[in-house]
Amino acid sequence: MATATATAMLVSSLTTNLWRPAKLHPKTPSLIRRRELVAFKFKPWESRKHVSKKSGFNFAAARRNSSSTSSNTDMSVPELDDNIRKVLQFVLWATEGVYIVWLFLLPYAPGDPVWAISSDTINSLVGLSLNFFFVLPLMNSVGIRLIDAPVLHPMSEGLFNFVIGWTLMFAPLLFTDLKRDRYKGSLDLLWGFQMFLTNTFLIPYMAIRLNKPDTNYTPRKASQLRSTMVNGATVVGVVGGAVCVISILWALFGRSDGDFGGVKDRLEFLVSYLVSERLAYGFIWDICLYVVFQPWLIGENLENVEKGKVDLVKYLRFLPVFGLVAYLVCLDVDEEV
Repeated sequence: MATATATAMLVSSLTTNLWRPAKLHPKTPSLIRRRELVAFKFKPWESRKHVSKKSGFNFAAARRNSSSTSSNTDMSVPELDDNIRKVLQFVLWATEGVYIVWLFLLPYAPGDPVWAISSDTINSLVGLSLNFFFVLPLMNSVGIRLIDAPVLHPMSEGLFNFVIGWTLMFAPLLFTDLKRDRYKGSLDLLWGFQMFLTNTFLIPYMAIRLNKPDTNYTPRKASQLRSTMVNGATVVGVVGGAVCVISILWALFGRSDGDFGGVKDRLEFLVSYLVSERLAYGFIWDICLYVVFQPWLIGENLENVEKGKVDLVKYLRFLPVFGLVAYLVCLDVDEEV
């Protein structure tokens, strides 16, 4: 009986000393003491759970920030299948080669090549430039004659200003293109050359924007031209669209006091103009390319449009000129694009 009592007291003493973290008896074995010290370094369960929750919150916030950052770059833009991308790039670069060689260099297209351009073509180009957006003719018509507008065939003036008005509206579209940063050059210069030197510069852009996204992407600071064009996209769309409509009306009915005939006569002139002048022939190429590029670019940038108008722009984008007007008028300029 005494032996059993002594054994029970010994077991009770060992158990009490083993699980008491605040006080270690000097006679406790060293192995047990080390175990107690190591165990004592861990934080209680509630504290560990609190830290875990906090870490989870930070991780989720970091993911949201990362997602927000990536949405401002072209990394969020859906990518084409690699084979389709390569085929499209090949077609675009081939088109650029044909455009330059056929329209500028070879003598087989209607009119004169660049290296043999006639003085009549140069005079016509200067006159069309002076009648840019019909400013001088309209000023002269109301008695304002700072400079007398050159008198050219209204069909040639209408065709020239129609293409220029359409080109004007491409500026906000290019400046809001989600893939614009794959083009490493200046978009200001590219659009300026496009505005005054035709589609020679837009075709390469369409090919370059199909490159794979740059993993070392650095957002480019917006230029003054880009800010102006994007913030004033509605005005650009209205002005550009109005110029295109006026150009058609001018071509058919403008300069009615001149000896340019009726609508039938003007259409006959248009046919002869296209088959005899390289400039007019080039404008037809530009119109055909715009018919393709406009819905292509708008379709890949629908997320820039105001949410309630996406479906409208999605279908209108196939209408030449008017689809681009719809995109610019419905552009959500408050979004960072």
